[in-house]
Amino acid sequence: MTADAIAGDLGAAVRVDGLRVELKTGQAVVEDVSIDVRPGEVLGLVGESGSGKTTTALALLGYARPGSRITNGTVEVAGHQLTGRGEKALRALRGRVVSFVPQNPATSLNPALRIGDALADMLRAHAPNRSRDESVLATLGRVELPPNRAFARRYPHQLSGGQQQRVTIASALICEPSAVVMDEPTTGLDVVTQSRILDEIDRLRRESRLGVVYVTHDLAVVAAIADRIAVMYAGRIVESGSAREILSRPRHPYTLGLISSIPDHVTPRRLRGIPGVAVGVDERPVGCAFFPRCGQRQQTCELEPPPTTDVAARHQVRCFEWRVTPALVAPTPLGESEARPSIAPLLRVERLRASYGGRHETVVAASEITFDLAYGECLALVGESGSGKTTIARCIAGLHEPSAGRILLGDETLAGKAKARSLEERRRIQIVFQNPADSLNPRRRIIDEIARPARLLRGFTRQQAGQETTLVLERVRLPARLARRFPGELSGGELQRVAIARALAANPDLLVCDEITSALDVSVQAAVLDLLGELRRDLGLALLFISHDLGVVASIADRVLVLEHGHAREEGPTRRLLAHPREQYTRLLLESAPRIPEPASTTSFGDA
Repeated sequence: MTADAIAGDLGAAVRVDGLRVELKTGQAVVEDVSIDVRPGEVLGLVGESGSGKTTTALALLGYARPGSRITNGTVEVAGHQLTGRGEKALRALRGRVVSFVPQNPATSLNPALRIGDALADMLRAHAPNRSRDESVLATLGRVELPPNRAFARRYPHQLSGGQQQRVTIASALICEPSAVVMDEPTTGLDVVTQSRILDEIDRLRRESRLGVVYVTHDLAVVAAIADRIAVMYAGRIVESGSAREILSRPRHPYTLGLISSIPDHVTPRRLRGIPGVAVGVDERPVGCAFFPRCGQRQQTCELEPPPTTDVAARHQVRCFEWRVTPALVAPTPLGESEARPSIAPLLRVERLRASYGGRHETVVAASEITFDLAYGECLALVGESGSGKTTIARCIAGLHEPSAGRILLGDETLAGKAKARSLEERRRIQIVFQNPADSLNPRRRIIDEIARPARLLRGFTRQQAGQETTLVLERVRLPARLARRFPGELSGGELQRVAIARALAANPDLLVCDEITSALDVSVQAAVLDLLGELRRDLGLALLFISHDLGVVASIADRVLVLEHGHAREEGPTRRLLAHPREQYTRLLLESAPRIPEPASTTSFGDA
């Protein structure tokens, strides 16, 4: 059933007109944003970090972050105007008329509150006359969680990541609102869990006629769920229309660039990021904000902002040159990886077993894992959350001691703990974590972060380490001026490059990458993957690449090892394994992975 059919004549679930959110300094974070979401319709709000997506999403609840305020425009949900109301009136509407699903359920659920009690609190605040026990169990069932009291009595830490996200969705639905705002609700989830959550959202919006605003940087996810798409850049909507039109014939060069950056596991291709970086609030030019990065810019674009132009019914674009935006055509696939070098492997893992001991039981995270890795080769570990990927990576880096088996670097068996390994062994294996903000010292300048491994592991003097910092920053394509900044002054993409640069300062032979692109914008992700490819070619660097994104794996890995519940299910060359999987579990992963349908042509993407 289409969203139009669901909507009928019920009017808009969400209507935003001329929204402006600005800082106390008067600078606009979001400007002239207008959207219209019908009952039963999903609007995908997409764009890079800093584009204004989350600011717009929060404004749909009548909320502005500290230091900002809504200064113009109207926000209306199911006939209730939210702008201009006091905080007490807004609190009465939030949860009952419009609700919110956050990106990270672990930080939004009260760890001291049972999930049934948390849901009951929502009813107590917004629907006090409804039966709490009955409604809580019924809502758990709606999101396909066990509808029984035993499950309702669990605490958040007793649930998996997917179950926690379903609880946040249940919390958003229990008071039966007209609209739900979802801010990156599947980022960081494995493809199987993500697919189930997306199916759940699709079913709930059809059954309950919910208007859904789905905020994400992942257009492949949007392709699986959205009826319409609004693309944001520098606080404005630069293109909006039906999902089918936007994904098959984008008219704004920024939209085309985003789509060109998306990896695909069915047709692996070399990714191309958008040149430059997104402009900050205080860096926006007088004319078109995308002008500095645009390949089809004209002088007019620099002098004045483009107006909103109708391309077709409900398809609009902000671009003077939208008529010359190249058509989107199918990419040229990557060829099969070259044969593995016939030399002794750099790393060998033999019958590795790793476990975690609890008070009452021992959990085996990985069992009988065997593989090897050659110089300059990339091996990807894939599987659902809990499959053992990160535990294996931590064992190799010496951060988790195996309970059995052995790890060899060249011909030498490595000690289980990093502190028991020699400086040379620690230098040769470096790890880059998923969240660079958590692994970098916020009180230490970038130059000191990068120089530290060069001094400790290579014996460099302070002057030599400073020179090495300049070299590795250049290698990861970061300007030398960033060396004097603190981590809090950098973007997510810049932080990830700093984390890679810090690892390179040790001059390693093996780089262990643990979900390093999962939270990055697709354009930044493409640039990081391109960087890793260069490092492999130029330095002979080997990569152990952990990811739940099969499109990313297809674009970078030579071989894939599929893991399920700590056991190796199958291993083989990337193209062959993804095209002809032997195991049912691998087929499940592939079927669950989101992707954008390809255009009919088989040539390459037009230049953006």
